[in-house]
Amino acid sequence: MHVDVFLIQPLIALVFGILILILPRLLNYLIAIYLIFVGLVGLFPHLFSAT
Repeated sequence: MHVDVFLIQPLIALVFGILILILPRLLNYLIAIYLIFVGLVGLFPHLFSAT
């Protein structure tokens, strides 16, 4: 199964949005994790792509 990063990003945004509504104090941690993940994908795209 091929999972594209562009498919994962909206799902992550949806889950983070729901979690922020339930637990607003998680906002800082969720944004930090998301930014680290997006940064790693940008720096090392070959790690997250299946050839």
